[in-house]
Amino acid sequence: MPSSPFSHIQDCADGVLLTIHVQPHAAHSHYVGLHGDALKIRIASPPVDGAANEALRRFLSEQLAVPMSQVTIKAGQGTRRKRVLVKGVNGGQVLGIFKLDKAPGGHP
Repeated sequence: MPSSPFSHIQDCADGVLLTIHVQPHAAHSHYVGLHGDALKIRIASPPVDGAANEALRRFLSEQLAVPMSQVTIKAGQGTRRKRVLVKGVNGGQVLGIFKLDKAPGGHP
């Protein structure tokens, strides 16, 4: 299966695996850009009792137009850096939705 040229977006058999850097307690939830080798997403919820994790799942579900049940945090439950599996989409779709397919410098 072809993989994205970005290490933070990896196609896999079940969908796409994303590396995400989460910044909780933001004014509102939104995608910011890249943070090293991760997608940076600000989440409005505080990092208390899993609220930020649920808000991240909800945000990705809405942005990628998949049911929340298809978004699973595979690693990083208690940290800002997370690996998230999203079923039903591929890396190319993620690149397009987050406008990474139009990055400057000739990168897709």
